[in-house]
Amino acid sequence: MKGFPRSCFLQLTQMALILKLVYMSRASEYDYLSWKSDGYHAGSIYVKPPRCVDIPDDLRLCHGVGYKEMLLPNLLEHETMAEVRQQAGSWVPLVHKNCHPNTQLFLCSLFAPVCLEQPIYPCRWLCEAVRDGCTPIMEAFGFPWPDMLTCDKFPEGDVCISRTSSNASEATKPTGVSPICPPCDNEMKTDAILEHLCASEFAIKTKIKEVKKENLDRKVVLQKKKKALKLGNLKKKDLKSLVLYLKNGADCPCQQLDHLGNTYLIMGRKVDKQYLLTGIHKWDKSSKEFRKAVKKLRSHKCPAFETVF
Repeated sequence: MKGFPRSCFLQLTQMALILKLVYMSRASEYDYLSWKSDGYHAGSIYVKPPRCVDIPDDLRLCHGVGYKEMLLPNLLEHETMAEVRQQAGSWVPLVHKNCHPNTQLFLCSLFAPVCLEQPIYPCRWLCEAVRDGCTPIMEAFGFPWPDMLTCDKFPEGDVCISRTSSNASEATKPTGVSPICPPCDNEMKTDAILEHLCASEFAIKTKIKEVKKENLDRKVVLQKKKKALKLGNLKKKDLKSLVLYLKNGADCPCQQLDHLGNTYLIMGRKVDKQYLLTGIHKWDKSSKEFRKAVKKLRSHKCPAFETVF
């Protein structure tokens, strides 16, 4: 086609094929194993063929993602909705951190894949873009990019799920503003505070004695007087001399660490031999949202964050 860029032609061809598949997907069960991606092999054989099910309201990661039905088992080999809920719930905080505009698209293409006759996997470059944007956030909480999302598993070309934005460069374009250190997001919302809790092992009420830079981290020395709200694996003898590190936080802004006279709700978890600061919120009794979060600290049930974010 003269004057028409080949890249645009290929994109239109790919979109036409995907639309064709969408119109074909009206049956309730599909032959899942009849199609194999050149770049990805799930490796499991299911007793029951995949079926279309409604995306439930309580699947927070993917509810409202743009379509109403998903394939079960999904592309991460979760065979029950209970398993999908448990694993997907751990990723909701990452989406809220806005580390990449297509984080939800990438995750939901695997956790809650759209119902098609042939499963469509995310493109490898989409995985790499989300990984590169979100890994620094995850590392701040002591979580690595998981093996189950290794990007070289996914296809490089042909039909695969790409971005939602019209310009790929927009997805990774820097804003020019230094991002707030992830654990220092001081939004006084109950859900936000509880999300920090779910990335943590312990929570305490205390003041800060001093803060200093140590290599790429920030070392946070607490005052001796501390009130344990949730100890987790932290022992009382360790609580007395507890020192926390803001991972890769030497230069990112953290307003809470600039005002050492305040009392804070501080959360953390042990990674290797260090205790990482995973959440810090001003102890504000005047905030209804904060009081509600503190009340739920001991009873709140968190997703299985040990295996994913």
